[in-house]
Formats: sequence, C-alpha cells, structure tokens
Amino acid sequence: MNASSPAADPGRIVLLTTSHRVAPGLLSWPAWEALRAADAVLCADGAHPQLPYLREAGTEVSEAAPTAQELIDACAGGRTVVVVATGEGEPALTDGLARLAGSGRVRMPELELLPASYDLPGARLLDLVQVMDRIRVECPWSSRQTHEGLAKYGIEEAYELVEAIEAGDREELREELGDVLLQVVFHSRIAEEHPEAPFSIDDVAGGIVTKLIHRHPHVFGDAVAETPEDVKAHWLRTKAEEKRRTSVTEGVPLGQPGLALAAKLASRARVAGLDVPLPEGDDIGYTLLALAARAEAAGTDPETALRAAARTYRDAIRKAEGLPDTVEE
Repeated sequence: MNASSPAADPGRIVLLTTSHRVAPGLLSWPAWEALRAADAVLCADGAHPQLPYLREAGTEVSEAAPTAQELIDACAGGRTVVVVATGEGEPALTDGLARLAGSGRVRMPELELLPASYDLPGARLLDLVQVMDRIRVECPWSSRQTHEGLAKYGIEEAYELVEAIEAGDREELREELGDVLLQVVFHSRIAEEHPEAPFSIDDVAGGIVTKLIHRHPHVFGDAVAETPEDVKAHWLRTKAEEKRRTSVTEGVPLGQPGLALAAKLASRARVAGLDVPLPEGDDIGYTLLALAARAEAAGTDPETALRAAARTYRDAIRKAEGLPDTVEE
C-alpha cells in the first residue's frame, strides 16, 4: 500500500473547547459543522453540560477517554474524530500527542483546536459571583458578616483605590478596583438573605443599567449633547426627575471628608442657581469652607488638591529626616 492510499491517511483530530460561562448548546457554526461531519465524537466526562444538547441535535457522543495512541489509531484511514474537551482541557491527552509527535516515529493526524464558544466581555464576573456564593456558605468568617460589619471595609477600599489612582500605579489600580468590586458582590450576596426585602447582584446591576440609560438620553435616545457641560445638564435634570427632592442638599452624604462635603454643597447651590452667602465665623472651619467653595467654583476638587499638597509636605518631612522622597506604600 503506497503512502497516497486512503488507508495511509492519518486523519484529523479536532479538540473542541467550550466556555462554562456561556449557556450550554450555544456553539459556533464551525463547531456544529465539525460535529456533524465527524466520524466519531468522544467525551471523557459523561456529565459534561454540552452532551444533552449535542445528543438532542442528533450528534452521537461516546463517553470515552482514549490515550494519545488510541486516538491516533481511531483516525487512521482519513477519519475525523472530535474530542469534546472537559473543563481541564485534556492535558494528559495533548501531552501524549505532543510526545508522539516529537518522537518522529508516528505519522500524526492533523490536529485542530476549535473553540466552540467564547467568553463574552464581563464573563469573569460570573466566576466572582459563584466564588462569593461558595465563600458565603463555607467560610466561617464570611458567613457571619453583615452590611454593618463590612461598612468600614468599603470606606478603606475606596481610599486605597484613590491612593492607587494618585500614585499612577497601574497594577495597584487593577488590584484595588477588584477589592472595591468585591465589596459590591459581598454586600449583594448578603442582601439575598434578607427575610423581607432581599435583592441580588442581578438586581443591583439591573438598577444601575436602567439608571445609566435613563441619564444618557444623548446616547440611548434622541437628546443632543455636544459638550461635557451638556452631558452634566442632562444628568442633573434626569436625576432631579427621578429623586423628586425638595432640597438640593438631599442625597449629599454628611459622613464624607469635610472639604469634599463643603465643595459638594457649594456645587449643588451653584448649579441650582442659588445665591447663598457663606456663613461667617471666627472658627477655622469657616475659613476652610470658604476655601473649598472657592476651589469648587474654579473647577478644582479641594480634597484632591489638599491631598496633593499633603504628599508634597510628606516628602519635605522625609527630606528633613534624611530619607528618600517617595515611600513604598
């Protein structure tokens, strides 16, 4: 038998991978074509979530975990064998195929890695929700936490995020954003257990999606906004309609840092067109209030400005101590 005869054709192996973050059965068209044209479809995991959908579509799947050599033998004669990969990705099988290919003694089938489904943007958020579910149930510390007990961590993580932004550290920024996100997911998971008014992470996400769409009519509707000022005007107008507040001071958290609080109140009054004279007094607080209002009117965040000045002061102190200007935080 010569090398060009059909029996000498080593065939083809298709390793089909799928994402557990996409609903089972939602496969790409090339994946369905490969499955329908295959001479055999194998899967080592009889409980693989894709199997019921493949069989419902008329694809016969055999539960088998062949060795690399057995798989090569199954392809002999030009046959195509599709292997539906398990969640681990079949490392033992692929390592075995690599060893045989490297030996130079085996005529290898054509090997194709075919992703049948891909993660959508934000897919890892599903993993975070699943991990949080398990931690809430199995972790002795996490299972006992409450909204009130976690409140201080939310404040700490927000400050650490601001510090990472100010430092310009991209790696630290990514990590701190994750820590802030954890607070959102953790609180949402706790909220699911409320006996009278439960809500989930989906409710939280759904609420902010609705809010963003409603407050961006220039993106999702017919409104026109050509400048950042136009956008802010849309935002404030729709926010006022939603909240139906009787005072511009409503919704301003009094627990925030003093400079930020003063600037926020001054901003609310200015945007609303209220001409409210600043209170006067001998206390240093009134002087700081005036400075914060002046900074806000000039487009400067007084809290950020003071933090920048404080960092410069910190470096001056360290220089006086004979230490480097910057600090490893």
